[in-house]
Amino acid sequence: MPVLRSIVHMDLDTFFVSCERLLDSRLNNKPILIGGTSDRGVVASCSYEARKFGIHSAMPMRMAKQRCPEAIVIKGNSATYSQYSRMVTEIIKEASPLYEKSSIDEFYIDFTGMDRFHGVLKYSSELRHRILKETGLPISFGLSENKTVSKIATGEAKPNNQLQISYGQEKPFLAPLSVRKIPMVGLKTYQSLCDLGIRTIHPIQELPIEMMERALGQNGVSIWKKANGMDQSPVVQYNERKSISTERTFNQDTIDVVKLKGILSAMAENLAFQLRRGDRLTGCVTVKVRYSDFQTKTLQKRIPYTAADHELIPLVMDIFKRAFDRRLLVRLIGVRYSALVTGNHQLGLFGDAIDYPALYRAMDEIRLRYGDRAVIKAIGLQAKTIGGWNPFNGEPPALLANRRS
Repeated sequence: MPVLRSIVHMDLDTFFVSCERLLDSRLNNKPILIGGTSDRGVVASCSYEARKFGIHSAMPMRMAKQRCPEAIVIKGNSATYSQYSRMVTEIIKEASPLYEKSSIDEFYIDFTGMDRFHGVLKYSSELRHRILKETGLPISFGLSENKTVSKIATGEAKPNNQLQISYGQEKPFLAPLSVRKIPMVGLKTYQSLCDLGIRTIHPIQELPIEMMERALGQNGVSIWKKANGMDQSPVVQYNERKSISTERTFNQDTIDVVKLKGILSAMAENLAFQLRRGDRLTGCVTVKVRYSDFQTKTLQKRIPYTAADHELIPLVMDIFKRAFDRRLLVRLIGVRYSALVTGNHQLGLFGDAIDYPALYRAMDEIRLRYGDRAVIKAIGLQAKTIGGWNPFNGEPPALLANRRS
């Protein structure tokens, strides 16, 4: 008989907004928009008061302000949000035997087997209240047998609440909900389901799985399983992948600063591409310099979570400037991104001048199609590729990841 699991999904409510309200209580109970403050910007997050006007994440800021002229617009501070995220992570880490940080404000916890010592619902509730007390951040959770049902339950529990779905009650709980509640059902898939006359989850539960497969392929199979409360995906320990890095050992030691900076730029850019390719963000950047006498200087800096070239490359250059402090030939240089979390470049929505998320999507699509050097900054043209592998799909790193030039 399979072991019944106890999976908790925790999600910080309107996380960016909650952080801003901790810093300025005058923002409480007011419609808040966080994101690019110009008309060209987009909404990264919005308060529940703003959502009543039909505003949502990724909406153009201009449209959001038209819908709610009295809304308070804040550019946002990714460093502040990253700091609060780490505070919550430390509390969950201390209290949980196995947890997964799936984004900057979202966690899965596996409490399977704890019922023999504590009531899982009671323990989860105490953890939620501890986070609220120690950080001031409202947080909600769902508890069920698997990740999918728990995530949906969290959404139904919000704001600042909790919901348990008992064993065997998964299908009745899901049945009346909109199919948009199912993770992985976006607008395009929703429209396809509407064309089939399906708007709630219950009709999917009544359909044979083969019919969903014929209509939507393997995506239809996955949707059918989730609609029926089936999900065997495990909670993946947060520290499973701690970093990605690359190094370059030179055949001849060099003191050519232009060359060194070009190679470091290419390394930083390529590793950032690998982060985005694996839906990861980094919270710590390290630069290594090894001199001809084999003395090594390594410097690192904690940063707000990001996977953006325009943030990471200047940072790598700044760290290199501080690390390269001896008048000696250089034998090796390297870059490492660590403190990784799962997530897209949502924090990049705070800017105004350039739509960086769209720019990086376009650049990365070109790289995936034509190779990792199809798009590269001019400063890094003399650097050789560090390999086209994806460090997050279980494959071993390519031998090119540490090479001579």
